Amino acid sequence: MTHVLLVDDDTSIVSNLRTFLNQEGFQVTSANNQKETIDLLDSGQYHFDLALLDVSLPDGSGFSLCSAIKANSDIPVIFLTASDDEYSVVAGLDLGADDYIPKPFRPRELISRMNSVLRRCHRGSQPLEYHELKADTVRGLVYKNNVELTLSALEYRLLLLFLSNQGIVLTRSRLLDELWDMAGEFVNDNTLTVYIKRLREKIEADPAHPEYIKTIRGLGYKLGD
Repeated sequence: MTHVLLVDDDTSIVSNLRTFLNQEGFQVTSANNQKETIDLLDSGQYHFDLALLDVSLPDGSGFSLCSAIKANSDIPVIFLTASDDEYSVVAGLDLGADDYIPKPFRPRELISRMNSVLRRCHRGSQPLEYHELKADTVRGLVYKNNVELTLSALEYRLLLLFLSNQGIVLTRSRLLDELWDMAGEFVNDNTLTVYIKRLREKIEADPAHPEYIKTIRGLGYKLGD
């Protein structure tokens, strides 16, 4: 799973972005300031594939933090910031940043640009897997027994939720809430039923007796034991 370092002192942005990125199959570790970020990197406890940095931090500039990261690692850096004037953009890119995205940004555009940077820098970790199922979250592809499956955007997001929460019961209300956020449009109970059925038809040998996505009566659904 691709591991993202998210650096921002706005707790609301961190919380919302962490939830969204988790749903998209990314692992997220966050820091609120420059010192905490440097401590995380120096600890050697984590291997990061990508860093998302705010420019304005309580104890320094994201620009200086980017310089420190680039001086000691090859981690790709994307700036997420409200400072979108030409000078800031050029300064960030000159320091070695791989992209610069002004706030507010559209979540799907962010994912696309993150994946573009990861491909360009040949980064990204292991795909999400469960038995014969494999989801390549960098390229947005799904395979079963090494054969590519054709999924709609909502079917793909639904499968990522299950692959990211193996062995955990996902209630219908949670699935509805998270799919609504991810799709950017209203997803109702009937829609969820339809998409569970369609996804089973594409990944199950016998959709009437599913081996992957199991119904947990009175609760919701679960992938795996």
